Amino acid sequence: MSVLLIVILVLAILFDYINGFHDAANSIATIVSTKVLSPFQAVVWAALFNFVAFFIFRDHGVANTIAKTVKEEFITLPVIMSGLIAAISWNLLIWWFGIPSSSSHTLIGGFAGAAIAHADFHAVNSEPIIKTVCFIVLAPLIGMIMAFIISLWFIYSFRRGAIPKIISLAVITLVMVLLFRVIETNPQNLKGHMDNYYLNVIFDTKNFKWILLAAILIVMSVFTMFLGSLNTARSTMYLKRFQLVSSAAFSIGHGGNDAQKVMGIITVALISTHNIHSFAEMPVWVPLACYSAIALGTMSGGWKIIKTMGTRITKVTPFEGVAAETAGAITLFLTENLKIPVSTTHTITGSIIGVGATKRLSAVRWGVTINLLWAWILTIPVSGMLAAVVYSVVSLFL
Repeated sequence: MSVLLIVILVLAILFDYINGFHDAANSIATIVSTKVLSPFQAVVWAALFNFVAFFIFRDHGVANTIAKTVKEEFITLPVIMSGLIAAISWNLLIWWFGIPSSSSHTLIGGFAGAAIAHADFHAVNSEPIIKTVCFIVLAPLIGMIMAFIISLWFIYSFRRGAIPKIISLAVITLVMVLLFRVIETNPQNLKGHMDNYYLNVIFDTKNFKWILLAAILIVMSVFTMFLGSLNTARSTMYLKRFQLVSSAAFSIGHGGNDAQKVMGIITVALISTHNIHSFAEMPVWVPLACYSAIALGTMSGGWKIIKTMGTRITKVTPFEGVAAETAGAITLFLTENLKIPVSTTHTITGSIIGVGATKRLSAVRWGVTINLLWAWILTIPVSGMLAAVVYSVVSLFL
């Protein structure tokens, strides 16, 4: 293993660690702002479920998409190293100023920018970049719409009467139908072992994430059926407890989505040096190291960004925290299944805006939001230009 490859592996794990503390606010901002957990308890909680994602997301589709950002024949170790240096630099800069921008887009921009400096624009695959750019808008929009709907559902469930219960029963029915649809269309061929079929399907890693999400939605639906009979103090108490579940789900989505991006970078580095021959041969230590690094990074905090996410966009109550985190988790699970690298920062920001908009549009501090939007738009091109500069310097010595 060459010295340059070892340097790249160290930089990649370092980026994942920085990604963890940079994006810690995504997982814990709402749970801290609602005082369900202390900041220290919250980062430990988020870090635990960041790592749990290692056992749930095993197809590594997002990692494969990241790996295809640059055409294989133009991937070199100096290109990879330059992209990582640029991504780390930009991430630290925006963390210092407390701006919750996207670590994912920083990495993609850096990788693409270094490749363009190496071999011009034809070195880049346009399809994964176009998908990523589209979801700069779509991910927060999906999170915002889902959070808005879930918030209204909770608000309506506080009312007494049969209609809120009917809505909750309808949600349970829909979730169960969709879940059984996933199970019944499972590609496993287990003829002759039908007594074990459903057990195998349930614990198949491709299905377990959907079963987990379905369980959360069903528990939430059952819970909303009783909200109308609870007084304010008791409903707040139960909502705070449920926020532990929704925060854990979002942390799983965060770990599953964000750790995969560095997995893709490490894998293409191993392929380019002929340590492995294809993406399917990714060694098990790669995902294990990436999930561990992002979990350790999350435990390191990121308090400046937590303040922006948890208090400056809009004031968040426990039920709004549940709505935002659940909407964010659903969005991350869906996009991971589509193999699209999205920003957890964008997703949870959109979700928080969605719950704020249910009160009134003026409850959202749009000045803060517009500043965040500018950071989102600039991240990929600025990271790309920074990587091009770094590559120009690195290429003088390598």
